Amino acid sequence: MSDRIVFVCLGNICRSPAAEGVFRAMFPQARTDSAGTSDWHVGEAPYGPMQSAARGRGYDLSDLRARQVTADDFTAFDLIVAMDAQNVARIEAVRPQGNETPVRLFTDFAPHAGADHVPDPYYTRDFDGVLDLIETCAAGLGKAVFSS
Repeated sequence: MSDRIVFVCLGNICRSPAAEGVFRAMFPQARTDSAGTSDWHVGEAPYGPMQSAARGRGYDLSDLRARQVTADDFTAFDLIVAMDAQNVARIEAVRPQGNETPVRLFTDFAPHAGADHVPDPYYTRDFDGVLDLIETCAAGLGKAVFSS
């Protein structure tokens, strides 16, 4: 596994930019990006309440802008990390034929956390709970990437 990682959620305004921001703060040597499987928010900054919750923990998301995942992400990145199974399916739908870039759930990197997906705080409003889980998953992912 290499250090070129893209984090993906539905709209790229809550979970995936938060995951990118947390991961890049924990592992500044990584080359990261984030994207969404929808095009609803392309060009927008992360959702205000997500930015506020992240800023409260020392993570700055203000430079990030939403974009949609593309087939090019499969060659630009060594690992694609999805926030839930629905997004895994949507990512796989744009996979170029013959490409073998792994697509993994973020929660795979923190099996002890007891979650099978990262809930969407846009709907749940639990920004701090999501950040707790993202921090746990980011630490596990960093261990997997940088300990080998």
